[in-house]
Amino acid sequence: MLFKKIDEFENLEIAYVCDFSGGYISRNKQLFGNIELNKLNQFILEKSVFGTPIFKMGRGNKKLLILSGIHGNELSPQIANLRLMNELIGNDIDLSLYFIPFAAPKSSMNNERTFNSLDLNRSSHIKNSLSNLILNAVLDLGIDFVGDFHSTAINSNPGFESVFSSKSPSPESFLIANYVARSVGCDVISYDFAGSSYKGAVEDVCNLKKVPAVTCEVLCPFGNVVRGSVDRSYSQMKSFLDYFGV
Repeated sequence: MLFKKIDEFENLEIAYVCDFSGGYISRNKQLFGNIELNKLNQFILEKSVFGTPIFKMGRGNKKLLILSGIHGNELSPQIANLRLMNELIGNDIDLSLYFIPFAAPKSSMNNERTFNSLDLNRSSHIKNSLSNLILNAVLDLGIDFVGDFHSTAINSNPGFESVFSSKSPSPESFLIANYVARSVGCDVISYDFAGSSYKGAVEDVCNLKKVPAVTCEVLCPFGNVVRGSVDRSYSQMKSFLDYFGV
């Protein structure tokens, strides 16, 4: 995967996970209406038309990924991811941070949970699915830890704010989850072994590949943004980074 330095922004590089997932984020009024149209965000939206972009800041040996938009209708984490990128752009970062704010821009555009009728959080083990390509990028880039950020609605799974993790075969997943949960005040949902409940979640397959990962959930109706939900997702992301001293 070849990253290109972006001259307009200090300390920012871009590459693409794939080129068949692009979408016009501006067509999702709920999402677009909550995005500040500054120079960086406009650049990210423009690049998302052509596929799934992945961005990099910093050049340290430890590598972290902040991922959102695996479900295109879970809007708050996607907005929070942009907010985090805006806060960190141009800063001196002593590790390598990777960001995928829109995992499936087409799904985000259409405010849809699935991508081409496939649930990306049940298919990262399926060769050449979009979430499998994201997993391959994690492995190819040597990313050490993954935070996958979602939202959940009342009466859905899990239906409350929480952090998913597993204790084996990547025990640090459980440690990260407990740290984030204590920091932001939410529950921990932990499994003894990754993938034991269902198959194909990005977090589970990362953990099975010995890349410690967590899934962080904030409470927000699907396809909408409610007051405080972006702030809570942003706090989860900040806590995830704080675990590693960022």
